[in-house]
Amino acid sequence: MKTKKVLILPGDGIGREVCDAALPVLTALNLPIELEYGDIGWECWKKEGDTVPQDTWDKIARSDAVLLGAITSKGKKQAEKELPEHLQGTGHKFVSPVIQLRQKLGLFANVRPSYYISGQGKPFNMAVIRENTEGLYAGFDYHGIPEQIQSLLSHPNIDKSGFDNSAITLRLQTKFGLTRLFKFAFEYAVKHGHKRVTFADKPNVMRDSGAFAEEVLDSVAANYPEIEYDIQNVDAMALWLATRPEQFGVIVAENMFGDILSDLAGGVMGGLGLAPSANYGEGTAYFEPVHGSAPSMYGKNKANPSAMFLSIALMLDYLGFEDAAEKIRVAVQETIRKSKNLTYDFGGDASTSELAAQIIDNIENNKQQLSAAIITVGDELLAGEYHNTNLKEISEFLQDKGYHVAEHLVCSDQKSMINRAVNKYVGAVDLLVVSGGLGPTSDDVTRYAVASALSLPVEFNEQSWQHICNRMSSFKLEVCDKDKVQAYFPQGATTIANSAGIAQGFTLTRHNTEVLVLPGPPKEMSAVLNKAFENRQSNRIAQHSKHQWKLLGVTETQINVLIEKLAPAIAKQVKYIWRYPYLNVSVNCDDSQPEVIEQLQAVTNSLEAFTVSRNGLNASQMIEATEALCWKSDDVQLEELLQQLPGNGIGPTYYVNTIPAISDVLSTGSFDGTLEIHVQAPDGEPRVLAIPLRDEYVTEYVKEFASWCYLTSES
Repeated sequence: MKTKKVLILPGDGIGREVCDAALPVLTALNLPIELEYGDIGWECWKKEGDTVPQDTWDKIARSDAVLLGAITSKGKKQAEKELPEHLQGTGHKFVSPVIQLRQKLGLFANVRPSYYISGQGKPFNMAVIRENTEGLYAGFDYHGIPEQIQSLLSHPNIDKSGFDNSAITLRLQTKFGLTRLFKFAFEYAVKHGHKRVTFADKPNVMRDSGAFAEEVLDSVAANYPEIEYDIQNVDAMALWLATRPEQFGVIVAENMFGDILSDLAGGVMGGLGLAPSANYGEGTAYFEPVHGSAPSMYGKNKANPSAMFLSIALMLDYLGFEDAAEKIRVAVQETIRKSKNLTYDFGGDASTSELAAQIIDNIENNKQQLSAAIITVGDELLAGEYHNTNLKEISEFLQDKGYHVAEHLVCSDQKSMINRAVNKYVGAVDLLVVSGGLGPTSDDVTRYAVASALSLPVEFNEQSWQHICNRMSSFKLEVCDKDKVQAYFPQGATTIANSAGIAQGFTLTRHNTEVLVLPGPPKEMSAVLNKAFENRQSNRIAQHSKHQWKLLGVTETQINVLIEKLAPAIAKQVKYIWRYPYLNVSVNCDDSQPEVIEQLQAVTNSLEAFTVSRNGLNASQMIEATEALCWKSDDVQLEELLQQLPGNGIGPTYYVNTIPAISDVLSTGSFDGTLEIHVQAPDGEPRVLAIPLRDEYVTEYVKEFASWCYLTSES
């Protein structure tokens, strides 16, 4: 493909920061694109009194596309104040550079795609298309009503204030402008698979201009019979856009209404840090994130660069690099959904450059680890009447299959609650497992809740019903009509046999999330879960392995500092879990990279002095089969505690004592200072471990340390 020329206009504020962070993606994708840089924005105004210098127009003329970082616009008085001194007071007028670009290049359509990336609510995919050249932003804005139109106006407030003390803005709509806007909207809907075009206006108030626009819309829509279209009041649109964005496809609006709705669509998407935009028309298209220059954030390296990445993706689509554009979109979505460290707007503390590096790394290494969430259903689980063993078993099962379990949720036997829980995760994870509420009783609402959440009807499955009847007969159970509920499934679901019971599980995929629904009884859940994975290939992520260390006698802070120093490539992926008296450290990472291999080895070597096991077992568990072993202590109470460890009192003798004595500590209840644990093996030097004397559970520390000393001396 011929090399494409792209002009980069970093602009003001955080514009340069997000450009610098995101543009290396073009190198990572190895695209035939030549970059050129130009100036635009507030600094140009302060130097020359022109926000778009002629040199920049010349560069635009020889470019295939323009990528804009961000620009600053200020009020009239501030603009005048910051002009070069020789231009102040000369009537020099500030004109927004984006308005200049749109008008001079004939870019009449501003497109802001908005789609589900993360969060709660049903997945959606829509776009707001805003007219750029007319409407309330056409430039007919006056302080003091012009004499030419005074005769058209009659208003009691004007009578009280006078024409000179009034201001007016005119909304311009032309047949030419509306026709090309509506045609663009319908063509966009066809190209991107949207089934509905909605015109957001206020025809019940702006009655004549609204009726005029409707006439033009009807004439254009007649050429696209396959696309549904309607007109909605803009205020109602704002409500439904915020609460049910999945209802919409393409939303088209005049300039100001489109400006407001497109920012709202960005908020629904997850915030302006995610919102990209494109400007199309007669001349060279330009692309920009919509977050603005954010002067208060400039220089802090904290802005979310995702909107710039997604704007680059729109630009690549325009230039014909559709596959590369999709790689960027997937990488951004995967990073936002699965990264443990995001920028401040997502509750993290990653810098602009750090998040950008994660996105580019996901593209270069195709890192798309599968994610999962688990919902267990049952009022008895919420009430604590039963241990939630299903949650633990499902989680361990999925971890073994290579999934990262992102969230657990326990839900009551209420359709609305289950529906809400399912909606939270569909589209946000690769796999959602729902366990509980499948059976012939009144609380069997899970199947209906899942169907409702996925906007699917339930259907009776005759084959499943015959299977249920046969199973019940084999168990000598009477078949009742109410049992038929177990043969209803969401439309399109695949049923899963239950070898341990009657109620079948089922699975289906919506919005790139597989929903797997299992019975609640543990044996039945386990049987259906295993059956669901029986005939599929392992989902374990290629080249990703889990590394773990069970440590004794060291704090989380000490190990965290050590790992951040020795292994920066994996430090943020490391997990720390206290299971007294052990610190469990683990990391699931791609250990095919030479750098990672080297750093993992450095960590392993440095942790050797504290490592009890690499397989998750406690020291006392590892000596369970030992019989020829004797534990002794000068402290009678401590010796009694040691008898809980494996050993028949015959064989090698290990002497264990503490300073102060455990018996004194327990009798006085004085938990303060440090406890020294001394272990003397039959041969060799005594080993000593000092630990904080916090509570009576230090006895567990003593037993585990003693067991560890036996293991290391025997080895």
